[in-house]
This record gives sequence, structure tokens and C-alpha cells, in this order.
Amino acid sequence: MKTPTLTRKELIDDLGTRLGSRSEATWIIEDVLGSRTSSIPNDAFVRLNELVERRIAGEPLQYLLGHWSFREIDLIVDGRVLIPRPETEQVVEVALAELARTTATRQKDRALVVDIGTGSGSIALSISAEAGLAIPGMRVLGTDVDADALELARENLERVSLDRPHCREQVEFFVGDLFGALGEHLKGQIDLVVSNPPYVDASEWPDLDPEVRREPLRALLALPGSDGTLGFGLVEHVVESAPAWLSDAGVLVVEIAPHQSAAALLTASNAGFRDLFVVPDLAGRERALVARK
Repeated sequence: MKTPTLTRKELIDDLGTRLGSRSEATWIIEDVLGSRTSSIPNDAFVRLNELVERRIAGEPLQYLLGHWSFREIDLIVDGRVLIPRPETEQVVEVALAELARTTATRQKDRALVVDIGTGSGSIALSISAEAGLAIPGMRVLGTDVDADALELARENLERVSLDRPHCREQVEFFVGDLFGALGEHLKGQIDLVVSNPPYVDASEWPDLDPEVRREPLRALLALPGSDGTLGFGLVEHVVESAPAWLSDAGVLVVEIAPHQSAAALLTASNAGFRDLFVVPDLAGRERALVARK
């Protein structure tokens, strides 16, 4: 790397050439230097070089930086959890719309929301951050079978609560397998269940981007569904289990792979949901199952 006499633009050009991406170079530089435009210290150049070398070696940018923006919040992200993705941001958009619809219909200022398989806490925390002030009596519960992921989710709760203190009052995380983390007293009480469960089949693993294969295997892979649909096993379980936990006007929103759309609609119909549709993501791929009781 060049000696520390570069301007910020020259530094972006230099690192952008090494990385093959000016945008990634800009993210890394902004993370290390902040708003500093001059007097860049030598230790910053050492740090920048370290991050660039790790990125060239294939480490995901989000793990490299240690945090990533998701909708309106900034989350700690590391190898314990999946990297939050734009598709899931769109699923949250759908979930927020359903939450607003169901609370307005019943003129409620309270709501119980459950995020199944919360991982980093991105969905649960976004819902509280964006809707919590409008629904002051809301509770958001996140569940995950992975205790390490929940440790990170709780770190993110503290991080988000610095700017949005109401999140600390509304959000709780519980360890356990899907709905098994919840108490039986919550059956029939939940207004919104939202979930982004693993939905990649093992046969698809070799074709995934090498960076994706650096993310936690347990948070990506799922068995086929009962009808043989690839990667559908956990989605199917969430859909079939949800009606017992939802209130009379409750709604389920689940992120799915596009090829699982037909199976998800059929499973939801067989489970007794009355109003079903799938919302596409920004790329036009079928992504979010919405199932209303």
C-alpha cells in the first residue's frame, strides 16, 4: 500500500483497485476513518490494510466491519448469525403493514409479536424500533435455538435501545426450538408471527456464493418438506404450528425461497388460514408468505 500521504479520494482509488470495488473501499474507509479527511494516522493505514487483506481472502464485508445497517437500525454482525439481507428488510415491511392493519381493525394500542428464529434480532428489533411508539403496549418476543445467536441478539437490543429506549421495554429473547421457546399460556394470544427460518436445501449448498458458505450452516440449511419441496421443512413446521399460537385475527408472515411459494400456500390453506397470498421482493421473486386467520 502507498505511504500515508494519500488524500481520501486517492485512498478510495487505491483500495478500490485492490478490492475491485470502490463502494466496498468507501465502506471500509468510512468505518475506519469516520469523517476524517486529513492527518490520517499510521495506525489507520495498518488497520485499513488488514481489513482489505481479509476481504480479498473472502471474508464477508459485514463480518469484516462487525456491524451492518438493516432498515432504520445498525446491528452488530459476526459469524454467530446470518448477515441481514435486503430481502428480509422487505419481509419486515410486509410484517409492519400487517401489524398496522390488524391493530387498526381492532383499535388496539397493544400487540404481541413473535419472531421465530430471530438470529441477530434484526426482525424483532426493527418491528419495535419502527412501530413501538405507535403501539405503546406492544411486546416483541424473539426465539432461537442457538444460544450464541441470542447472545448477539441481546447485544443488539442494548445497541438499538441507546437511541430507541422503548425497545428495551418491549423486546425479549428466549432460547428454544421455534415455538417451543414460548410458554403455553401464549397460545391463542399472538397477533403477529414473523419468521425467516432456514430454507436452503443441502443440494443447493455447492452452488451458493462462497461468501454465503462462510455464514452459519445451521442458520441456512433445512430438510425438504413433506411433499419433497427442497429446503421447505422448517417453513412447513412454522406454518403448520402457527394457528394454535395466533389470536383469532392473528397473521403469519414467513420469508420463503421463491420455489417454495406453491407449497407454502397449500400448507397454509391446509392449516386453516383463510386469507393467503405471497408478496414478491424488490427483484420480483416470491418472498413473503402472508397467512391471515
